[in-house]
Amino acid sequence: MTYDVDEVAGLVLAAGGGRRLGGRPKALLAHRGRPLVEHAVGVLRAAGCTRVHVVLGAAAGAVRERARLDGCVLVENPGWEEGMGSSLRAGLDSLAGTGARAALVSLVDQPGIGAEVTARVLAAYEGEESLAAAAYDGVRGHPVLFGAAHWAGVTEGARGDQGARAYLKAHSAEVVLVECGDAGLPYDIDTPGDLARLSPDPEAP
Repeated sequence: MTYDVDEVAGLVLAAGGGRRLGGRPKALLAHRGRPLVEHAVGVLRAAGCTRVHVVLGAAAGAVRERARLDGCVLVENPGWEEGMGSSLRAGLDSLAGTGARAALVSLVDQPGIGAEVTARVLAAYEGEESLAAAAYDGVRGHPVLFGAAHWAGVTEGARGDQGARAYLKAHSAEVVLVECGDAGLPYDIDTPGDLARLSPDPEAP
């Protein structure tokens, strides 16, 4: 299937304050010599997303100053402390009227998920009814692709740290799982012990 690449927008949720990391905003964690949010944006672009929206929250001003996010639409979520659900709502709301027919949602704190995984999920896009997610050994993970027909339902149920979990569970029969266990590692950077997974080497693969 062929389609206009602008139909699918990349959406990075990067508002977290890193509570379990001692209050270090995840977007600003160093990875390959640059803020982690830059890496997340680069993955979406390498996968084929030409429009990328980034939801900011904790230390949004510092992220704007330190991260090179040229060409991205930066969305500030004043309610970021409520959890991921508020950021997902803010991100999807920001896509209204842009012409996007789907959103490919990724999390800033999953650097083990690269462009190959993201491109596989993007390839599952067929239109506004599309609903797809990466799977790792059969277990649903990120990124997740939401066709525009699902945005209202996702937004309605996105509360606290659940994000779209309840919506995806309720519509499990419609979700296309794209197996990516051979291409990515879906770990999160949540605790000080996880910081070892970040690379100080700008040339790291």
